[in-house]
Amino acid sequence: MNHFSANTFSFLQELADNNSRDWFADHKQTYEDAVRSPALAFIEAVGQQLPAFAPHFRADSRKMGGSLMRVHRDTRFGKDKTPYKTNIGIQFRHEVGKDVHAPGFYVHISSASCFVGVGIWHPPSDSLALIRQSIIDRPQAWYDARDEAQFSRWFALAGESLKTAPRGFPKDHAMIEDLRRKDFIAISDIAPALIEQEDFADIVCDYFKAGLPMMQFLCKAMRLPC
Repeated sequence: MNHFSANTFSFLQELADNNSRDWFADHKQTYEDAVRSPALAFIEAVGQQLPAFAPHFRADSRKMGGSLMRVHRDTRFGKDKTPYKTNIGIQFRHEVGKDVHAPGFYVHISSASCFVGVGIWHPPSDSLALIRQSIIDRPQAWYDARDEAQFSRWFALAGESLKTAPRGFPKDHAMIEDLRRKDFIAISDIAPALIEQEDFADIVCDYFKAGLPMMQFLCKAMRLPC
């Protein structure tokens, strides 16, 4: 299998230093060889394993519109007008993910940081309400997911939180720290050296398996198959 290498990180660093359309056009083949080709091979390798432990999640190895997130940035609404992302983003969506903002698995690779993520980032208000209500209604299930030994050893909860209690919840609620969350994501930093290994797909699947307690809680809260 074509896999990530030192050339992957070199390209990403050079792109960060030369983030322009002209530079990218001159180095398009390097992008194909060092980034897109190994990324698609990695997605296929993960896709061979997902059905065994996460059957409702999809690995899509298409060049466009699949699990590999586009390299072009949306510059319409921000001050940063650099045209390209300087990281590799790979997402393994829930099967309903095109119609519903659903939990997913994520891999992030850049010259600055590498991590595996699970959960749901910036859920819409209706999904957020379902998750919060599920924490209230099933507190032990939430604790079992959040504090499960392997999950809590490998992952740390991350994302944004409200500064005060969400509307409809008392400020002194026993689980207010979790109810204030706006994102229900968990992150695990990984060493860049792991990404260059031929068994990187196996390593990532081990992380995904460790993240299952949180993923299953979120899917049940949002009434999605898990």
